[in-house]
Amino acid sequence: MNILIYGLLVILATSLMGSSFAVGKMGLAYFSPLFLAGLRFTIAGLLMTLWVRKKRHPASTDDWMKVGVVGLFQTAAVMGCIFLSLRTITAGETSILTFVNPLLVVIFGTWFLGLRYRFSQWIGVLIGFLGVVVTLGAHLQLKTGTILGLGSALSWAVATILVKKWGARFDIWVLTAYQMLIGGLLLLLAGVTVEDTKMIINSASVLIVLYLAIMGSIVQFATWYYLLNRGDPGKTSAFLFLAPFFGVFSGWALLGEEAQWYVYAGGFLILVGIFLANWSFRGQKISYKQ
Repeated sequence: MNILIYGLLVILATSLMGSSFAVGKMGLAYFSPLFLAGLRFTIAGLLMTLWVRKKRHPASTDDWMKVGVVGLFQTAAVMGCIFLSLRTITAGETSILTFVNPLLVVIFGTWFLGLRYRFSQWIGVLIGFLGVVVTLGAHLQLKTGTILGLGSALSWAVATILVKKWGARFDIWVLTAYQMLIGGLLLLLAGVTVEDTKMIINSASVLIVLYLAIMGSIVQFATWYYLLNRGDPGKTSAFLFLAPFFGVFSGWALLGEEAQWYVYAGGFLILVGIFLANWSFRGQKISYKQ
């Protein structure tokens, strides 16, 4: 792949990942959090299921249950935690905490899959978690949003391990489409049962939902997965460090958010940790992106 095109696609994918946090926070002015997340992924899932209708689908009830479990963790739990966290902390902080997930994948991959990682990757994990301590510990306040942000990273890491274990059984696009749809429907159900549902329909709210569903979900995932398949998956995944950067930048540009020095210092350490944890990894895919 041409290096210029590769670089532009990396920037496109990671900027869409990062900007979705700020756009999602904007959407909370019109929708309750779980309901908004549910709308986003139900729409994205429906569109993708139409696209993959002629591809190989799961053949057994057991396989469909596995797809449902992935949807529970990858979409329902991750996105539920993200959108709830956006109520109490900035979009930039939420993006930084969510993208701790590649560091957790190294730990979980060792525990549950018996994967072996290089010394430099473990150094990356240590540096990354030092960044978490700096980001959260410097002001000694564990807000609900920070806990939920870390919860999204934990759920994403669990989903990544499940896909590593089960992914060979499925066409990856079919798995992606249906886990999005299942997760989106679970979020919609939660949005109308466990929270006070809010929905304000106007041109701004419709544009926000469409951006999140199409650009922030379908285009973002399609671009990222294309890059993982056309290049070295480990080295491509190393560029995940750009996503929280774009999360902080879009929070500043779209919402006027300003973070304290320790958030930037901790975020920088997390970015370095993500880079080290992924760049040295060869032969397997660190991340499963939606």
